[in-house]
Amino acid sequence: MTRIDRRTLLGAASLALAGSTAQAASDPVAPPARSTPPHDVTRTLARYVTTARFEDLPEAVRREGTRTFLNWVGVAIGGSHHETLDVAVSALQPFSGPPQAGLFGRSERFDIMNAAFLNGVSSHIFDYDDTHLKTVIHPAGPVASAILALAEMRPVSGAEFLNALVLGVETECRIGNAVYPNHYDVGWHITGTAGVFGAAAAAGRLLGLSEQQMVWALGLAASQPVGLRESFGSMNKSFNPGRAAANGLFAAILASKNYTSSDGMIEARRGWANTLSTKQDYREITEGLGSRYEAALNTYKPFACGIVMHPAIDAAVQLRTENRLTPEQIQRVDLKVHPLVLELTGKTAPRTGLEGKFSITHAVAVALVEGAGGEKQFSDRAVRDPVVTALRAKVVPTVTPGVKPEQVDLTITLADGRTLTRHIEHAVGSVENPMSDADLERKFTDLADGILPEAQIRRVMSLCRDVANLKDAGKVARAGARA
Repeated sequence: MTRIDRRTLLGAASLALAGSTAQAASDPVAPPARSTPPHDVTRTLARYVTTARFEDLPEAVRREGTRTFLNWVGVAIGGSHHETLDVAVSALQPFSGPPQAGLFGRSERFDIMNAAFLNGVSSHIFDYDDTHLKTVIHPAGPVASAILALAEMRPVSGAEFLNALVLGVETECRIGNAVYPNHYDVGWHITGTAGVFGAAAAAGRLLGLSEQQMVWALGLAASQPVGLRESFGSMNKSFNPGRAAANGLFAAILASKNYTSSDGMIEARRGWANTLSTKQDYREITEGLGSRYEAALNTYKPFACGIVMHPAIDAAVQLRTENRLTPEQIQRVDLKVHPLVLELTGKTAPRTGLEGKFSITHAVAVALVEGAGGEKQFSDRAVRDPVVTALRAKVVPTVTPGVKPEQVDLTITLADGRTLTRHIEHAVGSVENPMSDADLERKFTDLADGILPEAQIRRVMSLCRDVANLKDAGKVARAGARA
């Protein structure tokens, strides 16, 4: 038998590895080698955030920023007395610092770190917040929660506040674009992991950070990714944007005192993007800054659940309304859906309202029974309703090639043999079919009803609409608290 020593064996292995690498390079199906990233992504973004002026924002972007803020305040008020927030307030109150900032819909006041966290949690409890559809990031929660708490402690004008909000949304969505969908597909909750950058950028802008300090703030944000998709359907899901808000604020405050970080924490070989994702497209972060606005693409939910269920709810509500359907008429409901629908919302036997938000069968059943998909349709009461439960068993979603995430084909087979069909290309609330200002105000009023008096609701909405003209943006937070 021929003996092979260790050096010979290692040399042979090296040659084999070199050969396989060369083959991979010529093989059209092999993954491309990772290119050397640019060295100025973090700094380019920091320079933009520290220099972009409110006066330079296009009117359409200002308008969408205002709508984003209005929607966020409404959902934060709406979630303010959910069990999730009651638990969080009870747990954190003994450890809070000075009462620097308030909570929407409540009388308690906390230090700004805890206030940012709690308002962020409250705004995401119902899954009713804004959505950047390209990345499924919910932008306002991490950003607005951080900077409104800061604005209560350090007064800023409404124009400064709105500019910071837009810059924060721009930051998180651009970073999200750079790694989506790979980063999300592996299990990260991108609202938390990208949202922390938005919170840091926006808070840093209000703190007047220099370019170098903003680089450090973004670097410190990169060190605090939070949120896994396994948490969906539990209280933990709303923890993620709340924690992102507090973490981003924490990063900006440290950077304001010259707490340092690496200068390339987003793009470095062992930085955020390379560590948390197998896809990195840094052009999404740096190209078109100041001319292409992701913040202008924000959308608002008419239904209080995961965005991938919205086309099916839209179709179900339309058919119910047009045909005056009753549950006993319905024999079967077939859905042709994208794979993401079952991956994200495949719970077939939800036990709580939070779980119902991730059940496509519940969403369609309750829409057909009650003709809506608001917060009340994703409550514990609705999930346990015997009529809804019975109809849920008749809903059959099927993954179908060619159906996009924003589409659905819904067919209802009636007991008399008739069939009703509806194809949704873009659900209400999408960029192509947006909610109107009046729709957003109705949503706000419905969420705040029973939490704040009617006159107070009208006042808070008025302040949100006029935020760009306020001398003190913190006025909105004080107006939205409960006496």
